[in-house]
Amino acid sequence: MTQVKAPKSLLDSSVKLLTDRLRDEYVAHYFYRNATNWCKGIGYNKAAAFFAEEAETELEHAKKLQTFLVDWNVEPLMPAIKPNITFTDLIDIVNKAYSMEYALFDSYCKDSQAVFQTDINTFDFLTEFRGFQNQAVIEYSDLLNAAMLVNVENKFEVLYFEQTYF
Repeated sequence: MTQVKAPKSLLDSSVKLLTDRLRDEYVAHYFYRNATNWCKGIGYNKAAAFFAEEAETELEHAKKLQTFLVDWNVEPLMPAIKPNITFTDLIDIVNKAYSMEYALFDSYCKDSQAVFQTDINTFDFLTEFRGFQNQAVIEYSDLLNAAMLVNVENKFEVLYFEQTYF
């Protein structure tokens, strides 16, 4: 009798780093949902809409990671996330978002280097994510540069910043 051949899966090391990034994408999703709520509550409606889109984008990234894992016969472990995210003002959100996006960019780059020699398929998959993160770093860098043009202690100037750059 013929045996059914078990399909190949990803290396455990690749699964671990993809699971770590899955957690990061969910953390980013919750960060932007919290930013949306904070902005909406304070009256920064343009920023709220912007961060709502960011939250959905992060959720799409998480879905792509899960799909890749499932397609390679891995059942993704859903990471536990306990977001405790608070904001003091709009500039605080932008500062924290930049730090988060840059850290995720750095992680995707390091992950790509780690799998290059052992799992070229996962390396190729991560190419898209390096691109996502590169764009996010540029976007938040631009917001930080624009924020440097205003007196962040002046609420009207910050409102102008929000109306102009979001």
